[in-house]
Order: sequence, then C-alpha cells, then structure tokens
Amino acid sequence: MASTLIKQSSILKTLTGGLRFFASKELISSIVGSDIVSAAPDVSLPKACSYDEGVSSKFATTPLHDIFKGKKVVIFGIPGAFTGVCSAQHVPSYKTNVDKFKAKGIESIVCVSVNDPYVMHGWAEKLEAKNVIDFYGDFDASFHKSLSSDLTIDLSGALLGTRSHRWSAYVDDGIVKILNVEEAPSDFKVSGADHMLTQLHYHEIVSKKLTN
Repeated sequence: MASTLIKQSSILKTLTGGLRFFASKELISSIVGSDIVSAAPDVSLPKACSYDEGVSSKFATTPLHDIFKGKKVVIFGIPGAFTGVCSAQHVPSYKTNVDKFKAKGIESIVCVSVNDPYVMHGWAEKLEAKNVIDFYGDFDASFHKSLSSDLTIDLSGALLGTRSHRWSAYVDDGIVKILNVEEAPSDFKVSGADHMLTQLHYHEIVSKKLTN
C-alpha cells in the first residue's frame, strides 16, 4: 500500500510540475479542470498575420471555441516575442517535437503572448515555425486574465509592461488537464516540450488505469 501511494504521489507530482515553482497549489487547482471557453466566453484571439492580412480580414479574431473545443491542444505562453529564452529555447523545443506530440494525439500546438498579431507573425516567420505552431497575440492580456490574473506579470522594468508568465498547458476539449508555470520569466524548467511530453505520457497511464 505504501509503495502504491508513493508511486501515485510521484505521478501526480510529475503531472503538476512538482508544485515547487511559481504555480501555487491554489493557482493550479483554480485552473486545472476548468473550461477555457466557459471561463472567457467573450474572448477571442487574433492569429499571427501581417498588417495587410489583418486589414483584408477586417481584423478578424478566432473564438476560443474554435481553438479548443473538440480538440486535444498543447498551448504555451511566453513573456514576449523576439525575447531571449522564448526565441532560443521555448518555441524551438515545440517546433522540433511536433511529430512526437502528433503521435500522442495532440491536434494543434498553440503559442500565445501578450503581443499584437503582427509582431507574432514576424517572429513566427523568423523562427520558421508558423507552419507547425499556431501563433496568437493576446494584445490586451484578456485571455491570460480570464484564466487567472496570476498568469500575468508586470515587466515594466524590462520595458515590456504587462506580460504573461512563461507557462504551458494540455487542454482536452476545452478542459485544462495539465498546467505548468515557471517561477520567473527567465526560467525554462517546466514549460518546455520535453517536460510536457513526459507529463502526457504519465497522463495516458493514469487515464488508462482509471478506465480499467
């Protein structure tokens, strides 16, 4: 019995990122299990595009329902396009593992940042990642705030203003199943692709045990 409890505790610790980072138990419990679409019924996100494309589409945005409902989605949030860790580590970690995520049934990988969609477009093209990752701009931080105000951070000291913490999540049919939030915007410990793939592996094991 003790051995079983230890193993279950280890699995839960892996799924939650250990709870030793910025994400408190309260923050995780308030978001994990919630429906992203229901939490923000009036929020929609502009997909990365050039300004001319924005004008042509009459500045169309995508409802959260279209992004998440009926799909298995991995989403990660970044402090800012064209910044160090985001460009050198975070996006590349997902770009190089797209096939592994597809093998686990993930239908789309989403990157979102408190930036306008035009900056996100330029950044995605520079990283040559636009064809494998869906980039969205949360220009007024309404998406992040709808999940939790604790997902935003004041980075005025770095001349960035209100931004997003670095985080990642697995969302199944709109329901948040896994959430990771880094302790600091410069950290890259729990929000990358490798960690998420490990979590998805354990999530599959737990799900199978629960259904058997």
